[in-house]
Amino acid sequence: MEPETPQDDVAPGDQPLDQKGIASAIRGYLIGLVLASGLTIASFVIPTSGLVWAPAIPVAFMVFAIAQMGVHLAFFLHITTAPDNTNNVLALAFGVLIVFLLLSGSLWIMANLNHNMPPMDQIMSMQR
Repeated sequence: MEPETPQDDVAPGDQPLDQKGIASAIRGYLIGLVLASGLTIASFVIPTSGLVWAPAIPVAFMVFAIAQMGVHLAFFLHITTAPDNTNNVLALAFGVLIVFLLLSGSLWIMANLNHNMPPMDQIMSMQR
């Protein structure tokens, strides 16, 4: 005899949807596509248009990148604050921690690399 599975214990995307649910899901994906495309196009237009003060362009890129991540998390990965998404949020937080550790470690190594390198004349004399 096979154990019964609760109705709530199904993989994402395996839930039976009626026509209204399918239309709602497609509408969500289309909204995400339009927002992601708009942010991508804006990141190409901003530096060439002169709408943003030139020294502020890197800040604008960071804002667009963070907004793009939010669009992808909400509309495509469906990461929300609902109680059933606790594992998804924890996995995302762990991924962000790993990326932060890799980036900060790489930046620390690159910053100290110049300090620990011998002067160029010593390097050139070693090659002879």
